[in-house]
Amino acid sequence: MTTNQLLDTRTPDPEAAGSAVGRTARRRVQQARKRSLAARYLGYVGYFVGAGLISGAVVHHPLDPDRYTRIAGYGALVFLAATVLNEFLLTRERPGLPRMLAVIGSSLLLSFGIGMLSGGLQHFDDFPDRGAVLIPLGLVVSFTAFVLKDADTPWHRVFSLLGLAVLITASLAFLGLRQIAASMETAPGGHDHGTAGTKEPAGSDHAPAAPTAPTGPTAPAAPTSGGSPSAKPAPTKAPDDGHGHGH
Repeated sequence: MTTNQLLDTRTPDPEAAGSAVGRTARRRVQQARKRSLAARYLGYVGYFVGAGLISGAVVHHPLDPDRYTRIAGYGALVFLAATVLNEFLLTRERPGLPRMLAVIGSSLLLSFGIGMLSGGLQHFDDFPDRGAVLIPLGLVVSFTAFVLKDADTPWHRVFSLLGLAVLITASLAFLGLRQIAASMETAPGGHDHGTAGTKEPAGSDHAPAAPTAPTGPTAPAAPTSGGSPSAKPAPTKAPDDGHGHGH
C-alpha cells in the first residue's frame, strides 16, 4: 500500500461511534418506558387504592369489626403489591433481602399511617372523638415509616429536628381536635351508617304510648241496673188460623 493510500484511509470517529451507541441506548430506554407504562400506572393506582381502603376501614372499624378488618387486610395487600411492583420490579437496582424486608415492613406501616391520617380528616364530622386520635397518630406513623422506607435517609433522622417538629405538631393537633370534638358532642351531624348502634334522639321514650279515648261513635251502652243488657224483644208467632200454612 502506497503512502497516498495510507493517508487517504479514514480512521473511525470515536465521537460518531459514541453518539450512535448513545442513541441506541436512549431508544431502548424509551421503548422500555413505553412498555412499563401500564405497570407504572398500576403501581401508583395501587398506592392510592390501598391507602383508601385502609382509611375507610380504620375509621369505620367499630361499626362492623369483622367486615372492616377484612377491608383493611385487602387494602394492605394492594398497597404491598404496589410497593413490590414499584420498588423491586420496575427498578434497575434490586436491593438485597434485608433491605427488601425493611421496605415491605415500612411500606405496610406507611399505608396504615396514611390511612389513619386521610380517614380521620375525611370522617372527622362523623366520628370526632376517633378522628382526634387518628389524625395526629397517622401523622407520626406516616413520617416514621417514610423515613424508614427512604433508602437515602438514615433511620436516626426520625429523632432529628424535623421529627421533633412533627411530634410537636401532632401533639398540638391532638389537643386542638379534642377540644373541637368535645364542642361537637351536643351538635347533631354526620351521615347515617345504617347500624343498630346509632344513638337515639335525646328525650326519646321506648315505653308504649297510653291508649287514647276513642273519637269515633260512642261506645255501647252500659248494662242496665238489672244486670242484663237491653235486648230487642223477639217477634211473637202468629196464631194458627187452621189453614195449615204458616207465615
